[in-house]
Amino acid sequence: MQSFTHQTYLSPFTWRYGSDEMRHVWSETHKRRLWRQLWVALAKAQLKVGLVSQAQIDDLRAHADEVDLDRAMTIEAEIHHDLMAEVKTFAEQCSVGGRIIHLGATSMDIEDNADALRLRQSLDLILAKLIGLLNELATQIDRWADTPIIGFTHLQPAEPTTLGYRLAQYGFDLLTDLIETRQVRHNIRGKGFKGAVGTSASYQDLLAQNSVGLTTADMESAIMESVGLKSFPVATQTYPRKQDWRVLNALAGVAGSLYKFAFDLRLLQSPPFGEWAEPFGSKQVGSSAMPFKRNPINAENIDSLARLVASLPRMAWDNAAHSLLERTLDDSANRREMLPTAFLATDEILRRATRLIRDLRVDEAAMARNLQKYGTFAATERLLMAAVKGGADRQEMHEVIREHSLVAWAELAEGQANPLLRLLFTDHRVTAYFSQTQIETLMQASSYVGDAPQRAKELARQIREQVKT
Repeated sequence: MQSFTHQTYLSPFTWRYGSDEMRHVWSETHKRRLWRQLWVALAKAQLKVGLVSQAQIDDLRAHADEVDLDRAMTIEAEIHHDLMAEVKTFAEQCSVGGRIIHLGATSMDIEDNADALRLRQSLDLILAKLIGLLNELATQIDRWADTPIIGFTHLQPAEPTTLGYRLAQYGFDLLTDLIETRQVRHNIRGKGFKGAVGTSASYQDLLAQNSVGLTTADMESAIMESVGLKSFPVATQTYPRKQDWRVLNALAGVAGSLYKFAFDLRLLQSPPFGEWAEPFGSKQVGSSAMPFKRNPINAENIDSLARLVASLPRMAWDNAAHSLLERTLDDSANRREMLPTAFLATDEILRRATRLIRDLRVDEAAMARNLQKYGTFAATERLLMAAVKGGADRQEMHEVIREHSLVAWAELAEGQANPLLRLLFTDHRVTAYFSQTQIETLMQASSYVGDAPQRAKELARQIREQVKT
């Protein structure tokens, strides 16, 4: 009998990361129940040509949920084959139908179809969480669509944008992920029932000269329809491992989009920016040594898990590329870890990101302060364009503004007030084109956000439209 406690190694995904629903999909018990469903479906198809009886099928159905892992593990310790151990365990429970379990099948006729079902179930859970996150994000985009902030390029102050438009960038990436993940989910296929190397030879012999004219393709279609899964038109002993690669790429795409959001949050929560912060519980401890700390631990967790997910498509690529001839078994061990880890990590990333987006703490005073501090520099482009429209030489005016900006930046770095407006007011090369009032108006950075508010709101609308489909 097996037992697992915290006295032995457990994966962090056993209890720390991921949802109970996702853990259930990748549980050993659920996998074996799916195996048993497939054996029942195989027997049902074989009933049509008299290879099995209705009484045998009824017997299999009656015991299909009675997974006995202790007995199966005992048998596996002797025969060193997990699927055959389950066949024997199932057969022991079925005095009538046990002798026909797995008739004509190879292991991967069962295992790969079960894995395809688990991939689809897991993608459904991921999609549900991704839709929930996008709904929360659309709400925040709308809420902050018109709120001006200073933008940053190269981690340096740039031109103004709006908070809603910044959030819309994450929204667009995640909307792309939603579309891609839906497509991957739609295209999930099982191996089907094609036997040891995919030729269906064993089934063809079983069905030879049957009275109802059932073909191997007919039998496969009946089985797959029974479990609600389409099959690949051709396969070897396994389904094409490129399917795993596509699934892992979709998950890595979601992880990558949320890695960027979480990294940006970590930057903006630091005091020099101070614009965003994670929600922080009243009893939450930020540091064991420094009681004042409010570290962005959820964003850091997202980035940590996202790096793990990002590393897994390469493993899936290797499995697909190294599936030599009709198959090798060198993918089996890593797939046991790779697939559940990818889904549980992405599941946890989405859970944490949804909370961060929904409860994001926005410091409007800090945003206004940063806009006031750096926005004057950003608005110089506006002044430059207006001067050229008024007849100034673009290159000469660019140099004038650059000179004053460098002086102003140096004084600002020393803790003094930004002198840029004063410098512009007293330069005849600028006042030749503008009055002081005009300069002040042009240098109001908060209104220099273009059509960012409209674009943000349109993206929020598109998100809501897409999540409904």
